[in-house]
Amino acid sequence: RTHSLAYHQQLINPSTMKLSLALLCAAVGYSAASPFAPKKSRNTRKAKMNAKLMSNAKTLRKLDGQDEEQEVDLSGYSIKFEKCQFVKSYNGEEGGGGGEGVDTILTTQRFVIFRLCPDSSCSSCNYNYGEYIVDMETYLEAALGYKEEAQEQYCDTCNECYEKAAEAAENDDANEEEEEDEDAWKCQNMDTSSCYAECQNIENMEENGYMDASEFIECQELDVGDDDGVQLFAGAMCASSGTRIKIGIFSDEDCSIYDESKDIEDYMKNDDGYNMKLSYHLLKQTFSESECIASCLVEDEEQNNGDDGEEKEAEVNEMCEELYEAAGKCESSHGFEQGIVDYDNYDNQVRNEELVCDFISSLQAGHYDQTGEIVVSGGRTTLGGSSTATGGQK
Repeated sequence: RTHSLAYHQQLINPSTMKLSLALLCAAVGYSAASPFAPKKSRNTRKAKMNAKLMSNAKTLRKLDGQDEEQEVDLSGYSIKFEKCQFVKSYNGEEGGGGGEGVDTILTTQRFVIFRLCPDSSCSSCNYNYGEYIVDMETYLEAALGYKEEAQEQYCDTCNECYEKAAEAAENDDANEEEEEDEDAWKCQNMDTSSCYAECQNIENMEENGYMDASEFIECQELDVGDDDGVQLFAGAMCASSGTRIKIGIFSDEDCSIYDESKDIEDYMKNDDGYNMKLSYHLLKQTFSESECIASCLVEDEEQNNGDDGEEKEAEVNEMCEELYEAAGKCESSHGFEQGIVDYDNYDNQVRNEELVCDFISSLQAGHYDQTGEIVVSGGRTTLGGSSTATGGQK
């Protein structure tokens, strides 16, 4: 869509941009420094996420026209990834926003847009859904923590079933009577021939010449062995018009200045100096286009197996709780039945819902390229003062 010149001048105006992003950050509920948090190990990230969840306890909302609070039930919803987007804005502080030794007055905000779709309807999510925006770090922490745990449980069950199948084959050969196994139901839908090979590849990833891309989602310096003092950094970035997340190479410690001339795999080496490739096996599960990323309902395996006749209260997984609490919310216009929650940031979320909805729409409309520069009528306007013209802008 082509916008008027006045509209784009308003977008590019430093004071307007800074105010809009400041308000949005307040609505989303995180500090401007959060995308550039200190490096953390995976275990530290998981511990931090669990601590947040425990501190928030239950998610509550106020019913329309009533003072009483009622727990929000997200168990009937699933998470759908919508888009990843970088946004560059004026920092407005002394020293700029590009880190030590970088001459720029810009800072880069990293966002992910996702939806909560009813009844796992991620392919046709067009009513009774909520749309949300959260910083990329929070999204990847929660999504990768969930996917990593699910992968571990999957492979544990696969290995267990593989061993049981081997034992059963041995018993058949020896004409021995097989003992009753009360956990046999776990293996009913498990294809041990395919899952075992998959899990062995994951376990032996490094021996097979691969490194896990999810280990590079936080900006970190690469060991390039350059005697001239050149520094390169690797971190997560948006790709393919925001439909994917990949690992890119940057020239600054905040991973704001993308170097498209370099390929991350050219700098991947193990401790012995051998070249390695990146495996996106885990990371790609966080940005599926057509499938749900996760169901918010925690399945009770014992209840599904018929071991307990009592109906238990639905449990919501930690990923949904974490992202719902952290995100800026656009719900009213989409008929989301649960409504904005009532917690410390409740009033702020309500006041800024229209702002959040408008900002999400601007990101989805393609007003920014994958590096965060503003796009104007088919070209790119660089906030720092220079511009690259393409197509209709020339």
